[in-house]
This record gives sequence, C-alpha cells and structure tokens, in this order.
Amino acid sequence: MTIKYHIALHLLKCNKVLSIFCFYHFCVSAGAGGWSPIISDRYQWLEVDLGERTKITAVATQGRYGSSDWLTSYLLMFSDTGHNWRQYRQEDSIGSFPGNSNADSVVHYKLQQPAIARFIRLIPLDWNPNGRIGLRLETYGCPYTSDVVSFDGGSSGLLYWLTSGLKRTSRDVVTLKFKALRNSGTLLQAEGQEGLSLSLELERGKLLLLLRKGRTSSTEPQRLVSLGSLLDDQHWHHVAVERRGSHLNLTVDKHTERVQIPAEFSHWISQKPVTSKKNFNGCLENLLYNGHNLIELAKNKKQQVTISGNVTFSCAEPVSVAVTFTGPESFLQLPGTTMSSSGGVSIGFQFRTWNKKGLLLSFELPQQGGVAWLYLSEARLQLQIHKSGRALLELSAGASLNDGQWHSVELNSRQGRLTITVDKEERDSSQASPSFPVTVESHLFFGGKTQFNGSQKCRNLFSVFQGCMRLFTVDNQNLDLIKVQEKQLGNYSNLQIDICGIIDRCSPSPCEHGGPCSQSWTVFHCNCSDSGYSGATCHSSVYEQSCEAYKHNGNTSGHFYIDVDGSGPIKPQLVYCNMTEENTWMVIQHNNTELTRLRPFTGVNQYSIHFDYSSEEEQLLAVIKQSEHCEQELSYHCKMSRLLNTPEGSPLSWWFGGPGAGRVQTYWGGAQPGSQQCACGLTEDSGLLTHKESLPVRSLVLGDIQRPGSEAVYRVGPLQCHGDRNFWNAAFFDKETSYLHFPTFHGELSADISFLFKTMASSGVFLENLGIKDFIRIELSSSTQVVFSFDVGNGPLEVRVESSFPLNDNRWHRVRAERNVKEASLRLDELPVATQEAPADGHFHLQLNSQLFIGGTASRQKGFRGCIRSLQLNGVTLDLEERAKITPGVQPGCPGHCSSYGSLCQNHGRCVERANGFHCDCNLSAYTGVFCQTEVSASFKSGTSVSYTFKEPYEMSRNSSALPSSIYSDMTLRGENVSLSFRTNQSPALLLYVSSYYREYLAVLINKHVLRSKVRSLANGQLHTVSIRRLTDSVSVQANSCALPLDPHCSLHIFYLAHFLSPESDDLDADLSRLASLGFTGCLSVVHFNTISPLKEALLRPNSSPVIITGPLAQSNCGSAASANSYSSGSVGSGVPLVNSIRIDSALIGGVIAVVIFVIVTALAITARFLYRRKDTYRNKEVKGVNQEDSQDFPFNNQADSQNLSTENPKEYFI
Repeated sequence: MTIKYHIALHLLKCNKVLSIFCFYHFCVSAGAGGWSPIISDRYQWLEVDLGERTKITAVATQGRYGSSDWLTSYLLMFSDTGHNWRQYRQEDSIGSFPGNSNADSVVHYKLQQPAIARFIRLIPLDWNPNGRIGLRLETYGCPYTSDVVSFDGGSSGLLYWLTSGLKRTSRDVVTLKFKALRNSGTLLQAEGQEGLSLSLELERGKLLLLLRKGRTSSTEPQRLVSLGSLLDDQHWHHVAVERRGSHLNLTVDKHTERVQIPAEFSHWISQKPVTSKKNFNGCLENLLYNGHNLIELAKNKKQQVTISGNVTFSCAEPVSVAVTFTGPESFLQLPGTTMSSSGGVSIGFQFRTWNKKGLLLSFELPQQGGVAWLYLSEARLQLQIHKSGRALLELSAGASLNDGQWHSVELNSRQGRLTITVDKEERDSSQASPSFPVTVESHLFFGGKTQFNGSQKCRNLFSVFQGCMRLFTVDNQNLDLIKVQEKQLGNYSNLQIDICGIIDRCSPSPCEHGGPCSQSWTVFHCNCSDSGYSGATCHSSVYEQSCEAYKHNGNTSGHFYIDVDGSGPIKPQLVYCNMTEENTWMVIQHNNTELTRLRPFTGVNQYSIHFDYSSEEEQLLAVIKQSEHCEQELSYHCKMSRLLNTPEGSPLSWWFGGPGAGRVQTYWGGAQPGSQQCACGLTEDSGLLTHKESLPVRSLVLGDIQRPGSEAVYRVGPLQCHGDRNFWNAAFFDKETSYLHFPTFHGELSADISFLFKTMASSGVFLENLGIKDFIRIELSSSTQVVFSFDVGNGPLEVRVESSFPLNDNRWHRVRAERNVKEASLRLDELPVATQEAPADGHFHLQLNSQLFIGGTASRQKGFRGCIRSLQLNGVTLDLEERAKITPGVQPGCPGHCSSYGSLCQNHGRCVERANGFHCDCNLSAYTGVFCQTEVSASFKSGTSVSYTFKEPYEMSRNSSALPSSIYSDMTLRGENVSLSFRTNQSPALLLYVSSYYREYLAVLINKHVLRSKVRSLANGQLHTVSIRRLTDSVSVQANSCALPLDPHCSLHIFYLAHFLSPESDDLDADLSRLASLGFTGCLSVVHFNTISPLKEALLRPNSSPVIITGPLAQSNCGSAASANSYSSGSVGSGVPLVNSIRIDSALIGGVIAVVIFVIVTALAITARFLYRRKDTYRNKEVKGVNQEDSQDFPFNNQADSQNLSTENPKEYFI
C-alpha cells in the first residue's frame, strides 16, 4: 500500500529549537494516529508533495499513536517532478536513517546538506518485529526561489558583456546550478587576452576545465582539471568558479580543485556556440557573476546579456523512469510480444553499470528448449542462443561497456536476419542469418537469473547484473514502468523503480598518492603497485622515513627510497645511505659535485652556477628538518681570484642557500653565518657548511675572475645528513597513571597510527582519543595481543593481532594501525596484517573532540608502563620528548636499544648503547662494516707474508696500563679458537702455524693424499672454511660442514701427531720448513685467533698495529661467499672433540705467544699436525700413534731437524 499526500503548505513560524530553520508541519494518517499500510514489507512508501520546490533541512519521525507500530530505519528520497528520485545519503555514502525505538518518542535528524525538492518519499527498511509499519512524519524547511533558463543543445546561449567602465578586479566569482539531459556539452566559456579562453565542458558526465590558445575551435585544448562524475543524472549540481589573480578554484558539488591559469580574462560567457563541441542540453539555475544575476538580466532584456537561439526561462524535463538492479534476486519481467508482432522481435533498452559481467536479458524461443541470453562478458555485449544444451548462435558487440555511462542496446530479428547494435553505432553492431526464426515465446526477463522451466541447470551460468536500465521498448512501443510498479504490467522482485542508484565510488578518488581507482557496483579497488604506498587506499608508505630506519632493519649501505613524512603528501625520494661510519649518512646528490675549473673570458665579470638536486624542494626541506645534523662541502681553489678582500668590505663572490631559491650567504666553509669570513688558505678555501637554515647550497656567484691569469676551481659536495629526530623521539611512562596529552586527532575518513613500544607490563593503553560517541584506541590487551578499536557512529569495531611470543620482553615492537573508508587494519612487527572491513552501507566520519592521550586514558582504563617511540599520526611525528620534559611521571627518551638491535651485530661484534640507537663495535671481530658483516679478505702471492708481533711478558708487566684488554686473554691460555676461510688451487700447503715463547707450537697442514675415493679436492678455487678449537687436551676441527676425523659422512680426512723440539733447538720441523718455503698463492679471509684478527689489523690499521707486511698484499672481496658456518664465541660448530689424542699435564700454552700462519690450501684432505713441547717433558709415545704412510706428498718424521728453517723471531705471527 502506498499513499501520496498533496499538502498545501504555509510558513508558520521560525522554529526556536532549530532557529536557523523555518518549518512546515503536517500530520498524515491512513487510520487512527498515523500512517500504517495494510501490508508491511519493503515495497511500501510514503510520498509527500510540498507543492513547490523547498529547501528541506530536517525530518522527524514518530511511531503510530497508541500502538506497537514504528520504524527502526528508513530511506529518504527527493524529487522535483515526482519521478527520477534521488536517494539522500549521509556523508555521500550512508543511505539509511535511524528510526524510533517506541511509538511515542520523536527522533529528529538534521540533514547535513539541505535538500532542494518538491517531493519527499520515505521508504521503510525495518520496523518493530512485534508490530507493523507505523509512522508520523514531520519535515522542516524554508522557501526556495530561483531563476532558471534552459538550452536545447543547439545554438542557444547567453552572452554577458562586461561594462567598459567597470573597474577591473583581481577576483571573479561565477556560481550556478545545472541539470544536464546529455552527458556532453559546453557549459561555460570565458575569453581572455591574446586569444586565450577557458571553458567548462561536460564530457561523459564529468566536468572539465579546459584552456585553449587561439580563437579557432580546432585548437586542441589543455585539460587543467576534471571534477565530478555521473553529472548527466538529471539532478541539480552546484558549480562555483573563483578566480584569484592567476589561480582558479573550481568547485563541483562539495569537491574543490585549485589550478593555475596563465592570464586574466576580460569577460565570461555562460553559453556560446562552439562548432567542435555539442552544446549544453539542459537547465541552468541562479547563474551569478560577481553577484549579478545573469538570468534575471536576460529575462529583463538588459543590454549586458545577449540571448541567442532557443532559450526558455523554465526547466521542462522529460519523464524517464529507470530501475535499479541491486543484487541476485533482482529481476524485471515484461511481456515479450505486442499486437504488432509479426514473426520477428525488436527489443530495445538502455543500461549503465560498473560490472564487467552480468545477465541483461533472457527469453525462450518458440522452439522447445531454445533459450536466448544477452549478457555482458569482459565489458562486451554477448548474445547466445542455445537449444538442447548446444550453442546454435553467438554474437558480440561493443567494448568497455562498464564505464558507468548509459549505453543503448537494440536487438532486431526480421526477415531471417538477426542484429544487435550498441549505442546506435554501425561499428558496434553484429549480425547473423540464423536458419531458425528468433522470436519471443511469452516473456522477457531482464536481470536476475534465468526463469524458464527446465533450465535450472543453466541458472548459474551467468553473473548477476547490477546496474540501471531504462527506456524499454518492444516492437518500438515504450513500456510504462510505473504500471509495473503498480502491479498492472509484468512482474518484478527486489527492484528500485524510478531511481538509478548508481554511485561513482572513484569520484572523488579514495585512492591516495596517485593510485588508480577501479570499481564494481559494490566496491572500489586501488592499484598501489606503482605508487610506493600500500593498503586499501594506498595510504601507508612502503618505504622507511630515513636511512637510520633502514639501518635498524639490518640493511647496509646502498641506494634506498625514503619517505620522510610516511603517509603524508611528500613523495618518496631515492637517496644513498652511507652506513660505513658510526653515524648513518643520507646523501642527496645534485647535478655537479665534481671539481670544476673556471677560466676568465673577456667581458665576463661574474659566473653564476645553479645546482639542481635529485630531490624535490619539499623533500629537501623535510630531510633537513628531521635530521640532527646536515653538512655540505664548499671548496674554492683560486689563483688571483679574491672572495672577500675589497676596500669597502663587500664580497666579490657569494652563494645562495636555504629554502626556495635561497638567501644570499657571504660566509664560506668553516665560518659562522653572516661573518663574511672563511677558513682560508693561501690558494684555497675549503670547509663544511653546517648551518641547517642555510642548506642546501642553491647557486654560486663567483667574481674577480676576469683578470689575466685568474683561475678558479670550485666544488659543492652533495648534501649529507645524519640522525633522525623522529625515529628516536621517545618517552618513558613509569606509572600506570602517567600520560601525555596532545590536541585532538583529526582522521575523519583516513587515519594511520604507527609507533614502537617496549615494556615489561602485560597490558596497558598506548593511545586513546574520545568523542561524544566516537573513539579510537590502541592497547596491549595481554602479553601476546594488541587491539585496535574504534567507533565511528555505527558501533564499536575491533581488530586484533595475536603474537606467538610474549610482547612484554623489554624489546622494541612496532605497531601500525590504519582506518580508511574501506577497512581497518592492524600490523604488529612482521606478523600478518589483521583487517576488518567497513560496514557495507558506507562509512562515517570519525568525530573526536577530546584531547589525545598517549600512554594513558581518559576512560579510566589501565595506562601503559614502558617506552613509546617514533609515534606518528597521519605522517606527523608527535614530539614526545618535549612534552615529557614538562609532564610529571613521564621521562624524555628511552635508553636500552641493544636488547632489540644487538642481534644485528654479527661475527663477535659487540653492541654498544648510544643515546639514540646503538653501534656495533667490531674491534674483537675479524669482520668489519656497520654490523661487522663484511669479511676482511686479501689476495696473497707466493712472496707475501704478514708478521704480527706481541710484546714480551716483562714488557707487559712494566707497561700493563697501555695494553689492550684483548692481550690479557692471550697471556695464559688453556686453549685456542682459530677460524679462517680460504680459496686456492695450490697443494700441498701449511695452513696454520702457532708457536709460543715456551717453544710449543700448533700446526694445521693440508695434505693432498686421498684416503677414500669419495674425497673431493679442496684446492679447487672454491671458498672453504676451517675452524679449530682446543681446550686443554681436547681438540675439535671442522672444515666446511664436516667434523674431522670421526664424521662418517665427511669427504675429508685429518690426522694428528705430536712432535716436540729439543730444549736446545729453535728450529722448525723440516717438513714444516719445506712447506713454508713454498709460500701461498690464493685468498685468505676473516682470520681469527682468539680475540686477535691479524689480517684485519694488517689491512685496516697497518701503521698502528704490530704488523710487518712483506711482499704485495691487496685487499679484495675474494672471500665474499664465506661463512656458511659463521663463527661464534666459544664454538666452532659441530666439530667432534678428539679427546686423548694428545695428553699433557693440564699444560697451557702460556705467556705471550707469537703466531705464524701460512695459509696454503690444498686439495683433497686436510692434515692437522698438532705438536707440543714443554721445557721439562718429552713424550715420544704420543708421536708413535700416527702412521707415516698417511702422507704421500711429504714424510712426517719423529725427529726435529736442526738444519731446517729456524724461527729467528719466535714472537711473530706470519701469514
């Protein structure tokens, strides 16, 4: 049951409660106490005719008096004509209004944007389940007056001439409303000087601002901006054009874009014929130019306005009834034949949609089992005719039909020819000559699923159509959909009749940072692949905000994209991050960082040099602002070319630095700003510019170079900055009741929050901001769970992330939360992202009004105890440290970073705490680099050696304060830890030799002899790693991944023997001497002996370390593939201890040792020879445990050969 009320309204009074409204009041009743239809379903509505167009500002609802009948939710529709209804949407997306909870209370709703309409339609959605639909309705509004003019799309138009004596202004404003009957046409045109013109043109339902140069219409225009979408919906749209100097603001409905225009314009034209474009077909309302009503001037035939063509001062609208198919249950059934049908069929309609697929039309053929389907597939129109499960005919036409525009479809079958045509274009038509007649047996079904008997198996072949249709014709006769709505014609289900409910979800685009937007009928999608951002709306940056942040992710030096403001508007930039020093430097290059020579030219007194940086202006300024320190080298080498020394004191040369084009700077490197001084030498001035307000250097102006013999050479280095003030900005909350507060957070439609925390508490609120009903909160709900919760007016929502490990471990953990119009997401560390979709009926603005609480809460929940760092809201860092300085219970800063980042220090590197961050100390490591991750390698030739010498014991006792702590650990040893990597093709070789002051030595040999057929060569040019550990009388050796010699799967072989020198002899074993004389050719890498790294000392500190280098020694990266088995303190992997292979009486290799390592690598087997000698002990029985025939390359003797190579200086370590 539907009821229409025609109400004669009169202005009663101004409402005191809503003082800005004047209100009309009416009471409607289909029975006692209000309106209640006989049938309660969603096909009922209440329609009110206000008698004239009215500015409607609010509505109020109440249940039916004395009953259980009331609405709980409803829709509002508005119309000027009683047709072509438009649904009112809150925030452009929410369609439904909240209703009542009982029959007596009044629920008032103020419209966020007033609606201008004559007709109101209220459609019930839900009602009291224990009652029926029941309603008392009240509307509030004010009279609305307007001047209207209509154009027929031909040569009609208005021309407004500026009065010649009118004073020119720097500001012009044009406002109007328009209602378009076609999707293209020129709406407004303004002409300026020198043939320039601006025009507002409707093109495919979008409003374009175009700039033309020249007076001919054939000139290709430049598009300045595009706004709006679906503007051909035959509803009123507001347009405002405001010119301020050389800038112009264009507003369409509620969305504004600002553009720059090239010149002022002398007059504006509301409509002027343009032969290359279709002229506007539709109506204009309240056309104002700087407050002048041009339509009123035209109606009164004033001289300033010229009328051309067919112009009328009313707005006649054709009645076009559309229907909206909302889902799978939506269908429309119409009769398929008319009285004029004669052995054929002619069907026509228009549709618009965003979907690529969907069933448009289906009908049965007179032949039994024959069915025709007309559908969209990949945005093309497809026709299929099936019979008995077999396709008899297929046709296709059109392309890109999912663009949201109206497209016409015609299907004709006459005289044995079948044709389908799209948009009345021959090129978009397809035809066939079937051998059977194509006619309609009974009914046409639009949308939905196939409805025919016996076709149940075919019902799911096609996607459901979602979109709008109109202008249905059968045999060239229009079908009245109002009769369908009134159940007088055909049938339907789940349709919205007399309304097209299409929404352009991509206008304005919800996709940020340039991400392209695409859509279907129900959702939009942002393609963020090339934007540098991620998330449902391309909101969150995928890049870190500084080199400092990249370092703490474990990265080393290289080129990186950084995004200094995260989700903010500044684009990512490519910089070089230098992490080789203790500070992490961000390096930004410009177009000339080389030394550049200038020579004098006749008539040239000054040279001006401009520098273009690889980063944009806003990127440069943001980097400088967030960095703790920035510097730039400025060097000037000269001959007979002065900088400053003129009699009057004015400089001969200067430079520009700072924001924009820069300010004049007269100081030079090493001096203070404004001092007009330099750190000058006789022929050069070179120094660093460190005053951040003067950086970067924009240009140089060099004078006094015109004299004969003058020469000048300059260099401006790249901009370099280190330290990230945002990354380390932290506060420590030592009580659950302590907190920081900041101004209200504004994240109405898009909000992202990121921070790091560490704590030992199991729960607490990180952040909270409240509104009247809305709120946003992030909290640690348990020791393993973080919760992001919020309410934007449609009930609280929560997003949770559960961790498998405790979060109260006093380590830094990262939280990233985001809420946008599509979803809410939460990410913890590198765990998978948790998401919660936004409600299906749209989104609400997040409306907060309290202060933002950090580390605590206004809702009396448990506060947070611990540290919060690098807190950012929508890309803006909150200065926690400054606020903490003036807040009791909160301390600025938060020390203790090694617990989180110490694992980044590799290979014996030691994590050292800093106020902001940490540093890896590599002094005790054989590696170097920011994380002690870079191997130290050298290429050896046969004549190359390195000698590392320790001081004698008595020297150490005399000067013990000067000794590094690492020396003490080597004075009295119970054992050794030795590791190294090598690659060579040489065999045999001596790998390791260690001797002490007490004539004890340790040797590891490489033997070519193969004991098993499966043994592979180590002298194969590949990288191999050897680790040796001895603790008293237990030894373990590991080569690559093999523990020697007891590992049955090992492809290497090793044997040990003990050999001792006599107390009187200083000579080496003869075999060792012969191997040493061969030298070594190959690569040696990461040599480590206990806490000493002799190769690293020789390569990096040859002048300050006790090393002697003989022969050519070149640092290389030949060991870059090293360390499948990384060396760690106290362990050499899974080596098997060789207990009792050598017995000594708990003997120690004591005193200060001299170590000699000949790194000479062999082929197939490693022979480690362990020889010990004590001054008062000689154990020959240990030597007998090894067989001499184990070696085929050289013999092993049990006697020392005093004639072999002697050790002249036993206090040296040779490589």
